[in-house]
Amino acid sequence: MKFRKVLKYLLFPALMVGLGFLYSFSSTRNLQIKIAEPIVEFEEGDNNFLTYSMVNKLLIQNKETVQNQAKSVINLYGLENRVSKNPYVENATIFLTIDGRLKTIIKQRIPVARIVLKSGSYYIDKQGVKVPLSNNYSARVMLISGVENVEAVNEILPLISLILGDEFLHKEIVGIEKSEVHEYKFSVRSGDYKINFGKLSEMETKFKKLKAFYSKTFKDKTIKNYNLINLKYHNQVVCIK
Repeated sequence: MKFRKVLKYLLFPALMVGLGFLYSFSSTRNLQIKIAEPIVEFEEGDNNFLTYSMVNKLLIQNKETVQNQAKSVINLYGLENRVSKNPYVENATIFLTIDGRLKTIIKQRIPVARIVLKSGSYYIDKQGVKVPLSNNYSARVMLISGVENVEAVNEILPLISLILGDEFLHKEIVGIEKSEVHEYKFSVRSGDYKINFGKLSEMETKFKKLKAFYSKTFKDKTIKNYNLINLKYHNQVVCIK
């Protein structure tokens, strides 16, 4: 009986040592597994600035692709930081799977407008972040001119947000032009006329006036008689034929 008790106390530490050895051996072996072909996933969205091939070219470590490198030498933070610096990437998550695959999940930036300058043009996303044009994808967004710097972009973001948040306005307004006196004029899809929005004040009230005006003039088909619809005056819509 005493021998069994002693044996019991001896077996438990031996078992723990054995398990520790197996775990250490397994962990070491796991770290030596070489990375198979990386997995790249894009979050939902209809923009295709980046391709799988373009992302794979960003997954470079020690001047070589991560494929066939050992898991133990993979710097996940460094890779994630590298991918996140791409101007088309809003967010990137990179991790290793148990079976030795490097998985990258990317959320691409979604363009909401295209800023047109004399020197060229670029997209902006909803935060106003600059997104370069791409040969892979052309976004159908509002064209904005007269906005020359970051401050002007930030100034117009609330207006863009209001337009995008309204299904009708989103489809109707195709262009915005800022004048030298900081007033805004819209180009629209439904006709050749312009909409003088004025300054960025009472924006919601102005859009309510515009939609009420549209409701009437679309119904009686008089909208085609006008060249300019002016919303800048308080509580009225002034039209020029």
